[in-house]
Amino acid sequence: MHELSIAMNIIDIVEAEKAKNNAEKIQSIELEVGNLSGVVMEALKFAFDEALKSSSFNDAKIIYQEVKGIAECSACGHRFKTEDYVTPCPECMHPYSDIIQGKDMRIKSIVIE
Repeated sequence: MHELSIAMNIIDIVEAEKAKNNAEKIQSIELEVGNLSGVVMEALKFAFDEALKSSSFNDAKIIYQEVKGIAECSACGHRFKTEDYVTPCPECMHPYSDIIQGKDMRIKSIVIE
């Protein structure tokens, strides 16, 4: 379950930002999770809930935003939604495309007091 290590890394990043800004409280954390990132959203939520218990901001609101996968065809340039890395282009059926959205996970924002 690599989601626990991801959650712990997020906690470390937020703790560092809290200290850097001399913040007293973390109000909210917004996370963007690509559906092609390999992160299982439900496992991340569970792991993050557990990891928050040992943090200094266990009452912070956590906002999860799923980012859908978008690919661009290598042949015709058509952009299309995808749920995996091997979907052929629906326009020209070319088998190769580049994933341009949905494979990353990032902290979008941290609201501090």
